[in-house]
Amino acid sequence: MSTLEQLTADLTTSMKARDAFRTNTLRQMIGAVRAAEKSGKVARELTDEQVQAVLAGEVKKRRESAEIYTGAGATDRAENETAEADLIETYLPKALTSEQLDQVVAEAIAETGATGMKDMGAVMKAANARAAEVGRVDGKELSGRVRAALAG
Repeated sequence: MSTLEQLTADLTTSMKARDAFRTNTLRQMIGAVRAAEKSGKVARELTDEQVQAVLAGEVKKRRESAEIYTGAGATDRAENETAEADLIETYLPKALTSEQLDQVVAEAIAETGATGMKDMGAVMKAANARAAEVGRVDGKELSGRVRAALAG
């Protein structure tokens, strides 16, 4: 079952259970996927990886909003955004642990034969490919780890 099919099935279940929070969040996710399908010059059907990328973007938006709300003192809104992000993350692959991330970076450096910062692009490409096989990774965090490994 694809991620979009799972979202749709879970939406039906949550509607029958009268779970308003879950229903609204799932509707937003399906809407974001549909909008991504229609973006561009020609409407297209997204692959499961593309659907997960849309969902990852939605998680990131909600985490950023939660930070802004927390800074503004709107803790109830921040808690809602965090709860929505947590729900969306259940539809994404598990994030890599710190140890897994270090291993991916080390393998990518060994694979590319990188010796310094000039090789960062090649290492990032290899590390992203390896990380995608294992789970989900934050690009900013991966970049920081690669930079630290190449500089040290």
